[in-house]
Amino acid sequence: MSKKILRALLSLCTASLVFAGSVSAGEPHMKTDTDFYPYSPSLIKWDKSKADFNAPETCGECHPDQYEEWTASMHALAFKDPVYQGELNAAIKAVGHDIAKQCEGCHTPAAVVKGEIKGAGLTGLTPLAMAGVSCDVCHSISCHTHWQTPYHQPENGSFILSPGKNTEDGPVLTKYGPFTPEEGCGEDFHECVESPLHLTSELCASCHQVFHYKTHTPLEATYMEWKNSPYASNDIHCQDCHMVELDTFKRSADEMTRPKREEYRHYFNGANFLLYYLTELAAKKAGDEALAANAHSKFEMAVGRLQAAADVEVAPVYRDNKLAEIKVRVKNLRAGHNLPTSLTNVRQMWVEVTAKNSKGEIVMTTGTADAKGKLPENVRLLNSDGQNENFHFAIDPWEVQSFAKHDTIPPKGYKDLYYGISAEKGDPLSVEVKLRYRQADQKVAEKLLGLVPDDIHLDAIYGIKEVPILPVVDMVSKSVMINKADS
Repeated sequence: MSKKILRALLSLCTASLVFAGSVSAGEPHMKTDTDFYPYSPSLIKWDKSKADFNAPETCGECHPDQYEEWTASMHALAFKDPVYQGELNAAIKAVGHDIAKQCEGCHTPAAVVKGEIKGAGLTGLTPLAMAGVSCDVCHSISCHTHWQTPYHQPENGSFILSPGKNTEDGPVLTKYGPFTPEEGCGEDFHECVESPLHLTSELCASCHQVFHYKTHTPLEATYMEWKNSPYASNDIHCQDCHMVELDTFKRSADEMTRPKREEYRHYFNGANFLLYYLTELAAKKAGDEALAANAHSKFEMAVGRLQAAADVEVAPVYRDNKLAEIKVRVKNLRAGHNLPTSLTNVRQMWVEVTAKNSKGEIVMTTGTADAKGKLPENVRLLNSDGQNENFHFAIDPWEVQSFAKHDTIPPKGYKDLYYGISAEKGDPLSVEVKLRYRQADQKVAEKLLGLVPDDIHLDAIYGIKEVPILPVVDMVSKSVMINKADS
Protein backbone atom coordinates (compact mmCIF):
# COMPACT_ATOMS: atom_id res chain seq x y z
CA MET A 1 0.00 0.00 0.00
CA SER A 2 1.44 3.39 -0.97
CA LYS A 3 2.09 6.08 1.64
CA LYS A 4 -0.33 8.36 -0.20
CA ILE A 5 -3.21 5.89 0.09
CA LEU A 6 -2.29 5.08 3.68
CA ARG A 7 -2.35 8.74 4.70
CA ALA A 8 -5.69 9.21 2.95
CA LEU A 9 -7.23 6.28 4.82
CA LEU A 10 -5.85 7.48 8.14
CA SER A 11 -7.29 10.92 7.53
CA LEU A 12 -10.74 9.38 7.14
CA CYS A 13 -10.40 7.93 10.63
CA THR A 14 -10.29 11.35 12.24
CA ALA A 15 -12.15 13.43 9.67
CA SER A 16 -15.36 13.40 11.69
CA LEU A 17 -13.45 14.45 14.81
CA VAL A 18 -11.46 17.39 13.46
CA PHE A 19 -13.50 20.03 15.20
CA ALA A 20 -14.49 18.02 18.25
CA GLY A 21 -12.43 18.82 21.30
CA SER A 22 -10.59 21.62 19.54
CA VAL A 23 -9.56 24.75 21.40
CA SER A 24 -11.19 28.06 20.57
CA ALA A 25 -9.15 31.14 19.76
CA GLY A 26 -7.87 32.77 22.92
CA GLU A 27 -8.52 29.67 25.06
CA PRO A 28 -5.48 28.13 26.82
CA HIS A 29 -4.20 25.37 24.57
CA MET A 30 -3.40 23.12 27.56
CA LYS A 31 -7.04 22.76 28.63
CA THR A 32 -8.62 19.33 28.22
CA ASP A 33 -12.15 19.16 26.83
CA THR A 34 -13.65 16.75 29.36
CA ASP A 35 -16.84 16.38 27.33
CA PHE A 36 -14.77 15.07 24.45
CA TYR A 37 -12.45 13.14 26.78
CA PRO A 38 -14.75 11.81 29.55
CA TYR A 39 -12.03 9.63 31.14
CA SER A 40 -9.61 12.56 31.48
CA PRO A 41 -6.74 12.73 32.25
CA SER A 42 -6.72 9.50 30.26
CA LEU A 43 -7.61 10.54 26.72
CA ILE A 44 -9.28 7.28 25.76
CA LYS A 45 -12.59 7.39 23.97
CA TRP A 46 -15.06 4.51 23.88
CA ASP A 47 -17.39 3.99 20.95
CA LYS A 48 -19.85 2.30 23.28
CA SER A 49 -22.32 -0.32 22.11
CA LYS A 50 -23.73 -3.56 23.44
CA ALA A 51 -20.68 -5.35 22.04
CA ASP A 52 -18.39 -6.22 24.93
CA PHE A 53 -14.65 -6.79 25.22
CA ASN A 54 -13.29 -10.34 25.37
CA ALA A 55 -10.64 -11.81 27.65
CA PRO A 56 -7.45 -12.89 25.83
CA GLU A 57 -8.14 -16.55 26.61
CA THR A 58 -11.16 -16.30 24.33
CA CYS A 59 -8.99 -14.95 21.51
CA GLY A 60 -6.47 -17.71 22.15
CA GLU A 61 -8.99 -20.40 21.22
CA CYS A 62 -8.66 -19.45 17.54
CA HIS A 63 -5.28 -17.71 17.68
CA PRO A 64 -3.12 -19.97 19.88
CA ASP A 65 0.26 -18.84 18.48
CA GLN A 66 -0.50 -15.15 18.91
CA TYR A 67 -1.87 -15.80 22.39
CA GLU A 68 1.29 -17.67 23.40
CA GLU A 69 3.46 -14.82 22.06
CA TRP A 70 1.38 -12.23 23.92
CA THR A 71 1.49 -14.20 27.20
CA ALA A 72 4.20 -12.85 29.53
CA SER A 73 4.70 -9.90 27.18
CA MET A 74 4.94 -6.31 28.42
CA HIS A 75 1.37 -5.77 27.22
CA ALA A 76 0.11 -8.79 29.15
CA LEU A 77 1.93 -7.69 32.31
CA ALA A 78 1.22 -3.96 32.02
CA PHE A 79 -1.26 -3.80 34.91
CA LYS A 80 0.11 -6.58 37.14
CA ASP A 81 3.65 -5.19 37.08
CA PRO A 82 4.54 -4.68 40.78
CA VAL A 83 6.78 -1.69 40.00
CA TYR A 84 3.88 -0.05 38.16
CA GLN A 85 1.50 -0.91 41.00
CA GLY A 86 3.89 0.67 43.50
CA GLU A 87 4.09 3.82 41.39
CA LEU A 88 0.30 3.87 40.93
CA ASN A 89 -0.25 3.49 44.66
CA ALA A 90 2.17 6.34 45.36
CA ALA A 91 0.43 8.54 42.77
CA ILE A 92 -3.01 7.93 44.26
CA LYS A 93 -1.77 8.79 47.75
CA ALA A 94 -0.08 11.94 46.45
CA VAL A 95 -2.61 13.40 44.03
CA GLY A 96 -5.73 11.23 44.14
CA HIS A 97 -7.24 8.51 42.00
CA ASP A 98 -8.78 10.83 39.40
CA ILE A 99 -5.30 11.86 38.32
CA ALA A 100 -4.03 8.27 38.42
CA LYS A 101 -6.54 7.35 35.70
CA GLN A 102 -3.97 8.79 33.32
CA CYS A 103 -1.77 5.76 34.07
CA GLU A 104 -4.56 3.18 34.17
CA GLY A 105 -5.91 4.27 30.80
CA CYS A 106 -2.89 2.79 29.08
CA HIS A 107 -2.13 -0.06 31.49
CA THR A 108 -5.62 -1.61 31.36
CA PRO A 109 -7.75 0.44 28.92
CA ALA A 110 -10.84 -1.77 28.60
CA ALA A 111 -11.26 -1.98 32.37
CA VAL A 112 -10.98 1.80 32.70
CA VAL A 113 -13.76 2.61 30.23
CA LYS A 114 -15.96 -0.02 31.88
CA GLY A 115 -15.39 1.60 35.27
CA GLU A 116 -13.82 -1.46 36.84
CA ILE A 117 -10.63 0.13 38.18
CA LYS A 118 -11.15 1.95 41.47
CA GLY A 119 -7.55 2.23 42.60
CA ALA A 120 -4.27 0.36 43.01
CA GLY A 121 -4.24 -3.37 43.65
CA LEU A 122 -5.56 -6.54 42.03
CA THR A 123 -8.29 -7.77 44.38
CA GLY A 124 -11.66 -8.54 42.82
CA LEU A 125 -10.69 -7.64 39.25
CA THR A 126 -11.90 -9.55 36.21
CA PRO A 127 -9.50 -11.43 33.92
CA LEU A 128 -10.00 -8.66 31.35
CA ALA A 129 -8.71 -6.03 33.78
CA MET A 130 -5.79 -8.19 34.87
CA ALA A 131 -4.87 -8.78 31.22
CA GLY A 132 -3.75 -5.17 30.84
CA VAL A 133 -3.18 -4.39 27.18
CA SER A 134 -5.00 -7.44 25.89
CA CYS A 135 -5.69 -8.68 22.36
CA ASP A 136 -9.09 -7.00 22.39
CA VAL A 137 -7.60 -3.62 23.32
CA CYS A 138 -5.28 -3.25 20.33
CA HIS A 139 -7.66 -4.93 17.90
CA SER A 140 -10.59 -2.75 19.00
CA ILE A 141 -8.77 0.50 18.19
CA SER A 142 -10.59 2.06 15.26
CA CYS A 143 -9.11 5.58 15.26
CA HIS A 144 -6.95 8.01 17.15
CA THR A 145 -7.49 11.61 18.29
CA HIS A 146 -3.90 12.81 18.27
CA TRP A 147 -4.75 16.18 16.76
CA GLN A 148 -7.56 16.81 19.23
CA THR A 149 -5.40 16.48 22.36
CA PRO A 150 -4.49 19.64 24.30
CA TYR A 151 -0.94 19.50 22.93
CA HIS A 152 -2.02 18.38 19.42
CA GLN A 153 0.25 15.37 19.90
CA PRO A 154 -0.38 11.71 20.68
CA GLU A 155 -0.59 11.39 24.45
CA ASN A 156 -2.07 9.52 27.39
CA GLY A 157 -4.12 6.99 25.44
CA SER A 158 -5.53 9.19 22.68
CA PHE A 159 -7.25 6.38 20.79
CA ILE A 160 -10.84 5.23 20.25
CA LEU A 161 -11.97 1.78 21.37
CA SER A 162 -14.67 0.32 19.13
CA PRO A 163 -15.08 -3.34 20.09
CA GLY A 164 -18.26 -3.71 18.04
CA LYS A 165 -21.54 -2.20 16.94
CA ASN A 166 -25.27 -2.55 17.42
CA THR A 167 -27.31 -4.03 14.58
CA GLU A 168 -30.95 -5.03 14.13
CA ASP A 169 -29.86 -8.60 14.82
CA GLY A 170 -27.95 -7.66 17.98
CA PRO A 171 -24.38 -6.62 18.75
CA VAL A 172 -21.62 -7.55 16.31
CA LEU A 173 -18.00 -7.72 17.41
CA THR A 174 -15.53 -5.88 15.19
CA LYS A 175 -11.79 -6.51 15.18
CA TYR A 176 -9.30 -4.30 13.34
CA GLY A 177 -6.10 -5.65 11.84
CA PRO A 178 -3.31 -4.53 9.52
CA PHE A 179 -4.03 -6.72 6.52
CA THR A 180 -6.88 -7.42 4.10
CA PRO A 181 -9.14 -10.02 5.77
CA GLU A 182 -9.09 -13.47 4.30
CA GLU A 183 -12.34 -15.20 3.46
CA GLY A 184 -13.95 -16.55 6.62
CA CYS A 185 -11.95 -14.25 8.89
CA GLY A 186 -13.54 -14.16 12.34
CA GLU A 187 -15.93 -16.95 11.35
CA ASP A 188 -19.22 -16.27 13.11
CA PHE A 189 -17.60 -14.70 16.18
CA HIS A 190 -16.49 -11.28 14.90
CA GLU A 191 -16.17 -9.31 11.70
CA CYS A 192 -12.72 -8.31 10.42
CA VAL A 193 -11.86 -4.82 9.22
CA GLU A 194 -8.60 -3.82 7.54
CA SER A 195 -6.96 -0.98 9.46
CA PRO A 196 -4.02 0.91 7.88
CA LEU A 197 -3.49 2.47 11.33
CA HIS A 198 -2.27 -0.89 12.62
CA LEU A 199 0.71 -0.76 10.27
CA THR A 200 1.99 2.52 11.65
CA SER A 201 3.68 3.96 14.72
CA GLU A 202 0.63 6.15 15.27
CA LEU A 203 -1.12 3.10 16.73
CA CYS A 204 1.56 2.83 19.42
CA ALA A 205 1.96 6.58 19.88
CA SER A 206 -1.17 7.01 21.98
CA CYS A 207 0.36 5.24 24.97
CA HIS A 208 4.04 5.58 24.27
CA GLN A 209 3.89 9.29 24.81
CA VAL A 210 3.08 10.25 28.38
CA PHE A 211 2.41 13.92 29.09
CA HIS A 212 1.89 15.68 32.42
CA TYR A 213 -1.76 15.45 33.44
CA LYS A 214 -2.11 19.22 33.91
CA THR A 215 0.48 21.03 31.78
CA HIS A 216 0.54 18.38 29.04
CA THR A 217 4.30 18.72 28.71
CA PRO A 218 6.10 15.53 27.64
CA LEU A 219 7.35 13.10 30.29
CA GLU A 220 7.92 10.24 27.85
CA ALA A 221 8.37 11.15 24.20
CA THR A 222 9.22 7.87 22.46
CA TYR A 223 6.98 8.57 19.48
CA MET A 224 8.41 12.06 18.93
CA GLU A 225 11.92 10.63 19.14
CA TRP A 226 11.00 8.15 16.40
CA LYS A 227 9.16 10.78 14.34
CA ASN A 228 12.30 12.92 14.18
CA SER A 229 14.52 9.98 13.25
CA PRO A 230 15.85 8.35 10.07
CA TYR A 231 13.57 5.40 10.80
CA ALA A 232 10.43 7.47 10.27
CA SER A 233 11.79 8.96 7.05
CA ASN A 234 12.58 5.43 5.83
CA ASP A 235 9.10 4.07 6.73
CA ILE A 236 10.34 1.81 9.54
CA HIS A 237 7.75 1.74 12.33
CA CYS A 238 7.55 0.49 15.93
CA GLN A 239 6.07 -2.84 14.85
CA ASP A 240 9.03 -3.52 12.54
CA CYS A 241 11.41 -3.74 15.51
CA HIS A 242 9.28 -4.70 18.52
CA MET A 243 6.99 -7.30 16.91
CA VAL A 244 9.69 -9.45 15.32
CA GLU A 245 12.50 -11.83 16.24
CA LEU A 246 15.89 -10.42 17.21
CA ASP A 247 17.54 -11.07 13.83
CA THR A 248 14.65 -9.43 12.00
CA PHE A 249 14.91 -6.41 14.30
CA LYS A 250 18.58 -6.08 13.38
CA ARG A 251 17.77 -6.28 9.67
CA SER A 252 15.02 -3.65 10.00
CA ALA A 253 17.46 -1.26 11.65
CA ASP A 254 20.52 -2.02 9.51
CA GLU A 255 18.88 -2.23 6.08
CA MET A 256 15.85 -0.01 6.71
CA THR A 257 13.56 -2.65 5.23
CA ARG A 258 10.18 -3.65 6.65
CA PRO A 259 9.62 -7.27 7.65
CA LYS A 260 7.51 -9.63 5.62
CA ARG A 261 4.00 -10.31 6.85
CA GLU A 262 4.87 -13.76 8.16
CA GLU A 263 7.74 -12.37 10.25
CA TYR A 264 5.60 -10.38 12.69
CA ARG A 265 5.03 -11.74 16.20
CA HIS A 266 3.05 -10.53 19.22
CA TYR A 267 6.08 -10.20 21.51
CA PHE A 268 6.06 -6.40 22.04
CA ASN A 269 9.60 -6.89 23.29
CA GLY A 270 11.74 -3.99 24.46
CA ALA A 271 14.25 -3.19 27.18
CA ASN A 272 12.23 -3.98 30.32
CA PHE A 273 14.01 -7.18 31.24
CA LEU A 274 13.27 -6.59 34.95
CA LEU A 275 9.58 -7.37 34.58
CA TYR A 276 10.33 -10.59 32.69
CA TYR A 277 12.75 -11.50 35.46
CA LEU A 278 10.10 -10.94 38.14
CA THR A 279 7.48 -12.82 36.11
CA GLU A 280 9.77 -15.82 35.82
CA LEU A 281 10.24 -15.78 39.60
CA ALA A 282 6.47 -15.67 40.12
CA ALA A 283 5.84 -18.48 37.64
CA LYS A 284 8.42 -20.73 39.30
CA LYS A 285 6.94 -19.92 42.71
CA ALA A 286 3.51 -20.96 41.38
CA GLY A 287 4.88 -24.10 39.75
CA ASP A 288 3.99 -22.92 36.24
CA GLU A 289 7.02 -24.07 34.29
CA ALA A 290 5.50 -23.15 30.91
CA LEU A 291 4.99 -19.53 31.95
CA ALA A 292 8.45 -19.45 33.52
CA ALA A 293 9.98 -20.62 30.25
CA ASN A 294 7.91 -18.09 28.31
CA ALA A 295 9.04 -15.24 30.56
CA HIS A 296 12.66 -16.40 30.42
CA SER A 297 12.65 -16.44 26.62
CA LYS A 298 11.31 -12.86 26.59
CA PHE A 299 13.97 -11.90 29.16
CA GLU A 300 16.63 -13.19 26.77
CA MET A 301 14.98 -11.30 23.89
CA ALA A 302 15.10 -8.07 25.88
CA VAL A 303 18.75 -8.55 26.79
CA GLY A 304 19.55 -9.39 23.18
CA ARG A 305 17.86 -6.21 21.97
CA LEU A 306 19.77 -4.11 24.46
CA GLN A 307 23.06 -5.67 23.41
CA ALA A 308 22.25 -5.13 19.74
CA ALA A 309 21.14 -1.53 20.22
CA ALA A 310 24.45 0.19 20.92
CA ASP A 311 28.20 0.16 20.45
CA VAL A 312 31.18 2.05 21.87
CA GLU A 313 34.41 3.31 20.35
CA VAL A 314 37.41 4.03 22.57
CA ALA A 315 40.18 6.41 21.52
CA PRO A 316 43.07 8.24 23.25
CA VAL A 317 43.37 12.03 23.34
CA TYR A 318 46.96 13.30 23.50
CA ARG A 319 48.27 16.72 24.53
CA ASP A 320 51.95 17.60 24.38
CA ASN A 321 52.63 14.04 23.28
CA LYS A 322 51.13 12.69 26.51
CA LEU A 323 47.90 10.83 27.10
CA ALA A 324 45.45 13.36 28.55
CA GLU A 325 42.00 11.82 28.12
CA ILE A 326 40.18 8.74 26.99
CA LYS A 327 37.31 9.44 24.60
CA VAL A 328 34.37 7.03 24.67
CA ARG A 329 31.88 7.42 21.85
CA VAL A 330 28.55 5.76 22.67
CA LYS A 331 26.55 5.04 19.49
CA ASN A 332 22.85 4.31 19.10
CA LEU A 333 23.07 1.69 16.38
CA ARG A 334 19.60 0.21 16.19
CA ALA A 335 17.08 1.80 18.57
CA GLY A 336 14.47 3.66 16.52
CA HIS A 337 14.05 6.14 19.37
CA ASN A 338 16.46 7.74 21.81
CA LEU A 339 18.64 5.52 23.92
CA PRO A 340 17.37 5.17 26.56
CA THR A 341 13.74 6.11 26.06
CA SER A 342 10.49 6.10 28.04
CA LEU A 343 11.01 7.29 31.64
CA THR A 344 14.47 8.66 30.90
CA ASN A 345 14.71 10.30 34.33
CA VAL A 346 14.33 6.85 35.92
CA ARG A 347 16.13 4.53 33.48
CA GLN A 348 19.87 4.26 33.99
CA MET A 349 22.38 3.80 31.19
CA TRP A 350 25.96 4.60 32.08
CA VAL A 351 29.59 4.03 31.15
CA GLU A 352 32.01 2.20 33.40
CA VAL A 353 35.72 2.71 32.62
CA THR A 354 38.70 0.95 34.19
CA ALA A 355 42.31 1.57 33.13
CA LYS A 356 45.21 -0.62 34.31
CA ASN A 357 48.96 -0.40 33.83
CA SER A 358 51.23 -3.24 32.72
CA LYS A 359 51.40 -4.50 36.31
CA GLY A 360 47.61 -4.85 36.46
CA GLU A 361 47.29 -1.93 38.84
CA ILE A 362 44.21 0.28 38.47
CA VAL A 363 45.23 3.81 37.53
CA MET A 364 41.72 5.11 36.88
CA THR A 365 38.21 3.77 37.40
CA THR A 366 34.74 5.26 37.31
CA GLY A 367 31.13 4.14 37.07
CA THR A 368 31.33 1.01 39.23
CA ALA A 369 28.31 0.24 41.42
CA ASP A 370 29.00 -0.81 45.00
CA ALA A 371 27.78 -4.03 46.63
CA LYS A 372 24.39 -2.44 47.36
CA GLY A 373 23.86 -1.30 43.79
CA LYS A 374 24.68 2.37 44.42
CA LEU A 375 26.47 4.24 41.67
CA PRO A 376 29.24 6.76 42.45
CA GLU A 377 28.43 10.46 42.37
CA ASN A 378 30.66 11.12 39.35
CA VAL A 379 29.12 8.46 37.12
CA ARG A 380 28.30 9.56 33.56
CA LEU A 381 24.59 8.75 33.24
CA LEU A 382 23.03 8.99 29.81
CA ASN A 383 19.53 9.90 30.91
CA SER A 384 17.42 12.93 31.92
CA ASP A 385 16.86 15.00 35.05
CA GLY A 386 13.27 16.03 35.69
CA GLN A 387 12.17 19.15 37.47
CA ASN A 388 8.92 20.37 39.02
CA GLU A 389 7.01 23.60 38.49
CA ASN A 390 9.57 25.45 40.65
CA PHE A 391 12.43 24.05 38.54
CA HIS A 392 13.69 21.87 41.38
CA PHE A 393 14.78 18.27 40.86
CA ALA A 394 11.84 15.85 40.73
CA ILE A 395 11.43 12.22 39.78
CA ASP A 396 7.74 11.38 40.35
CA PRO A 397 5.69 11.62 37.12
CA TRP A 398 2.98 13.73 38.71
CA GLU A 399 5.61 16.29 39.72
CA VAL A 400 7.89 16.38 36.66
CA GLN A 401 6.79 19.19 34.34
CA SER A 402 10.02 19.81 32.44
CA PHE A 403 13.61 18.62 32.20
CA ALA A 404 16.81 20.24 33.39
CA LYS A 405 18.92 17.84 31.33
CA HIS A 406 18.41 15.54 28.36
CA ASP A 407 21.46 13.40 27.79
CA THR A 408 20.03 10.57 25.71
CA ILE A 409 21.29 9.45 22.30
CA PRO A 410 19.11 9.98 19.22
CA PRO A 411 18.58 7.20 16.64
CA LYS A 412 21.74 6.56 14.58
CA GLY A 413 23.45 9.24 16.69
CA TYR A 414 26.18 9.26 19.32
CA LYS A 415 27.51 10.96 22.45
CA ASP A 416 31.19 11.55 23.16
CA LEU A 417 32.33 11.21 26.78
CA TYR A 418 35.79 12.23 27.96
CA TYR A 419 37.67 10.80 30.93
CA GLY A 420 40.76 12.61 32.17
CA ILE A 421 43.76 10.48 32.98
CA SER A 422 47.27 11.33 34.16
CA ALA A 423 49.87 9.06 32.64
CA GLU A 424 53.58 9.41 32.01
CA LYS A 425 55.33 7.75 29.12
CA GLY A 426 55.79 4.03 29.52
CA ASP A 427 53.92 0.81 29.02
CA PRO A 428 50.51 1.06 27.37
CA LEU A 429 47.33 1.01 29.42
CA SER A 430 44.71 -1.69 29.28
CA VAL A 431 41.32 0.04 29.17
CA GLU A 432 38.03 -1.77 29.69
CA VAL A 433 34.82 0.08 28.85
CA LYS A 434 31.30 -1.16 29.61
CA LEU A 435 28.00 0.39 28.60
CA ARG A 436 25.60 -0.72 31.33
CA TYR A 437 21.82 -0.55 31.74
CA ARG A 438 19.22 -1.13 34.43
CA GLN A 439 15.57 -0.19 34.83
CA ALA A 440 16.03 2.24 37.69
CA ASP A 441 18.23 3.42 40.50
CA GLN A 442 18.42 0.82 43.26
CA LYS A 443 16.85 3.14 45.84
CA VAL A 444 14.00 4.07 43.47
CA ALA A 445 13.22 0.40 42.88
CA GLU A 446 13.28 -0.31 46.60
CA LYS A 447 10.92 2.60 47.22
CA LEU A 448 8.41 1.54 44.55
CA LEU A 449 8.42 -2.14 45.44
CA GLY A 450 7.97 -1.07 49.06
CA LEU A 451 4.81 0.81 48.05
CA VAL A 452 2.96 -2.05 46.35
CA PRO A 453 -0.67 -2.35 47.51
CA ASP A 454 -1.42 -4.64 50.42
CA ASP A 455 -2.90 -7.34 48.19
CA ILE A 456 0.39 -7.82 46.33
CA HIS A 457 2.64 -9.88 48.61
CA LEU A 458 6.14 -9.96 47.14
CA ASP A 459 7.17 -12.98 49.19
CA ALA A 460 4.05 -15.03 48.40
CA ILE A 461 4.02 -14.13 44.68
CA TYR A 462 7.68 -13.76 43.77
CA GLY A 463 9.53 -15.36 46.65
CA ILE A 464 11.15 -11.99 47.43
CA LYS A 465 11.67 -11.26 51.11
CA GLU A 466 13.60 -8.06 50.39
CA VAL A 467 14.26 -6.10 47.23
CA PRO A 468 17.24 -7.75 45.53
CA ILE A 469 20.08 -5.89 43.82
CA LEU A 470 18.59 -4.96 40.47
CA PRO A 471 20.00 -6.92 37.53
CA VAL A 472 22.30 -4.97 35.21
CA VAL A 473 22.83 -5.72 31.53
CA ASP A 474 26.14 -5.01 29.88
CA MET A 475 25.01 -3.66 26.54
CA VAL A 476 28.60 -3.42 25.32
CA SER A 477 31.92 -4.52 26.80
CA LYS A 478 35.14 -3.59 25.05
CA SER A 479 38.84 -3.76 25.95
CA VAL A 480 41.58 -1.80 24.18
CA MET A 481 45.29 -1.05 24.62
CA ILE A 482 46.24 2.63 24.67
CA ASN A 483 49.74 4.04 24.46
CA LYS A 484 50.67 6.65 27.02
CA ALA A 485 52.42 8.72 24.38
CA ASP A 486 51.46 9.68 20.84
CA SER A 487 54.14 7.91 18.86
